[in-house]
Amino acid sequence: MMNYEDRASEPLDDPAPDDPAPDDPAPDDPVPTAPAAVRARDLTVVRGPRTVLRTLDFAVPRGRITGLLGPSGCGKSTLMRAIVGTQAKVTGTLDVLGRPAGHPALRTRIGYVTQAPSVYDDLSVRQNLDYFAAVLDPGRAAADRRHDNVTRAIADVDLTGRTDALAANLSGGERSRVSLAVALLGAPELLVLDEPTVGLDPVLRRDLWNLFHDIAASRGTTLLISSHVMDEAERCHRLLLMREGEILADGTPDELRARTGSDTVEAAFLHLVDEAAEATRKKERTR
Repeated sequence: MMNYEDRASEPLDDPAPDDPAPDDPAPDDPVPTAPAAVRARDLTVVRGPRTVLRTLDFAVPRGRITGLLGPSGCGKSTLMRAIVGTQAKVTGTLDVLGRPAGHPALRTRIGYVTQAPSVYDDLSVRQNLDYFAAVLDPGRAAADRRHDNVTRAIADVDLTGRTDALAANLSGGERSRVSLAVALLGAPELLVLDEPTVGLDPVLRRDLWNLFHDIAASRGTTLLISSHVMDEAERCHRLLLMREGEILADGTPDELRARTGSDTVEAAFLHLVDEAAEATRKKERTR
């Protein structure tokens, strides 16, 4: 484990290869015992006078879908930027795939999709992916591999019929799928997706979640997916529930429902929010 302050020291060895991925598990299957894909201890982010993330401790299991759930502004995007190594003023310990977050060796091992689609409007779908594939895997010797990776990624997000369409002429949902296809290039070990289903119709949302589960099951990929839509929590193997820069709970959907005596994850979340607020009030009364 390494702190951000220790980045100049010798990098950690690569972790041992994952065990073969099992078939698509039920959302509440036991968490595997393999080393965590992401592990944080005392993780804190300060922006100006505001503490955005407060001493977070958590682990994201490998080969599973972990949902990062919470209202807008609770720190989900900041946490994701910290994990992929683009967030400034991060303290504490944050290891990703066995290395400190932001380590150069992680660049080709992580796929990251932001809330805003990252596409060039004056390029077609295939041209966008060709460009990013060349950045990830440059050189003439890799041309055939790049072509295969681009073709696979386009098929993964169901855009084969729109390959030659300019990005400027795509719908919002299609642009989001192009961004997801870019993240899938090179078969990353960790996919970090910041609210990937926002603005999508129910059918496309369902299809994307089916794709996420297929990627986790068939490729052993770890997915960290943020959302403020509580019904998507039921589709995750594990959940991190956030509010105001803190993690309220960490567990499977069944565990969180059982802990709070709730019928849904949304009801469990509201119960935990009320519980935290009451604890804060009691603390203030004893001062």
